Amino acid sequence: MARLRAATRGSPLALWQTRHVAALLRAAGVAVDGVDEVVVTTVADRRAETPIHRMGGKGVFVKEVQAAVIEGRADVAVHSMKDLPSATPPELLLAAVPERGDPRDALVGCRLGALAEGATVATGSIRRRSQLAALRPDLRFAELRGNIATRLAKASNFDAIVVAAAALARLGETPQVVDVLEPEVLLPQVGQGALAVECRRDDAGLAEVLAAVQDPVTRRLTDAERAYLAELGGDCDLPTGAHAVLAGGDVRLRALLAAPDGSRVLRDDRRGADGEELGRAAARALLDAGGRELLAIR
Repeated sequence: MARLRAATRGSPLALWQTRHVAALLRAAGVAVDGVDEVVVTTVADRRAETPIHRMGGKGVFVKEVQAAVIEGRADVAVHSMKDLPSATPPELLLAAVPERGDPRDALVGCRLGALAEGATVATGSIRRRSQLAALRPDLRFAELRGNIATRLAKASNFDAIVVAAAALARLGETPQVVDVLEPEVLLPQVGQGALAVECRRDDAGLAEVLAAVQDPVTRRLTDAERAYLAELGGDCDLPTGAHAVLAGGDVRLRALLAAPDGSRVLRDDRRGADGEELGRAAARALLDAGGRELLAIR
């Protein structure tokens, strides 16, 4: 097929992700003449000092990228799955989810157990902030925005910062002190570590081509996580997380919903064969256990 136009944000991580998908297509033997990057600036890029939850959540990272595909300026869009809203626009299809990277969060600058009383941790994520506050009510928090290099450059201003472990690995960043936090300690964002490739829903031929880079296990697990978020009725402006793994032939899904200050944390842990129904059931259980009240105070 002819050259493929891929819409992407312009950060080093976003460009790595797009080039990685291009490499996966080549490795799968897909006959593409090449991949041209269509760099898009999103509202999140333009308002780099504004906390994400004040801009409306996940869509601020992807709407303009999706629009480039919908409007025909690009053929595909490549995203960090954790940035995707739980609902896909009707014009688009989530065509492929490649093999997932590390889904965990990483503390940079100090190990969690070594943080002093009253230490300041910088993160732009209320999910990370609420869980850390529940673990360590003494901690103080500061906002942190920007690409990975920008955040790492600011790390010395705080006792520690929190970033995605996959981002460090993909960009080859090796800070001196990194504490990768297991999901039992800090439950990841829905889709964290995974990539998402979208195309227009009416482009069946391209969807078939993109299916060559899909990892069935990653798709099954992230579909379960996204079903949880969709049933919950929110996106990354919520202090919530979900992480699915295979347990024998079943899916095991752990989910969390918390008060923004970490004063109350609701958890659910269940397994079953149907991952998407599992996600929906977990959301309903957390809402019934007091989640509606938590959502009302966010």
